[in-house]
Amino acid sequence: MVRGVRGTGTWCGTLLLAGALVGGASGCGPGTPPAPGGPSSVSASALPSPTTDPGTPAADPQPGEVLVEVVVNGGLAGVRNRLVVHYDGSWTSRSGTKPPRTGRQTPAEAAELRAALEDPAFALVPERPTGRPIPDGFQYYVTYRHRLVVADDGERSPALQRVFAALPEGGPPTNP
Repeated sequence: MVRGVRGTGTWCGTLLLAGALVGGASGCGPGTPPAPGGPSSVSASALPSPTTDPGTPAADPQPGEVLVEVVVNGGLAGVRNRLVVHYDGSWTSRSGTKPPRTGRQTPAEAAELRAALEDPAFALVPERPTGRPIPDGFQYYVTYRHRLVVADDGERSPALQRVFAALPEGGPPTNP
């Protein structure tokens, strides 16, 4: 606290907390300019909103940006398949050593997938399976906005089922 200036203790503490939250600092004394990158040198619109997921893109996503990635491992055949869906609905699926398949969802299908992924219930899906593993079952690795959800063939939440149902070709790629 600065001595000799009445009432600055609370104000200074508030500035220090605010500065720490936005990545800056404050000297908290009279005539002390804010640190570079502090609150006064960053516009409020450039700061993340407290309700925004840190993985949320700051601007509208570009068509080529990845919306969701699903990797499937396991099964009797020991598959390792990968499906990548972009914001514009275009997708690529790779199964083993086969050439990749590509396609495009209709605008309505792409909107349905985005809605399933953005559903608040999907954010509550556990990041790891909660039941017992199924012998020779599949494991599904779903990555959306830097969050990884691992599921298996056991019990799945309705929110995860909704995402799977909205994927191209009727669900995660499980064929060898």
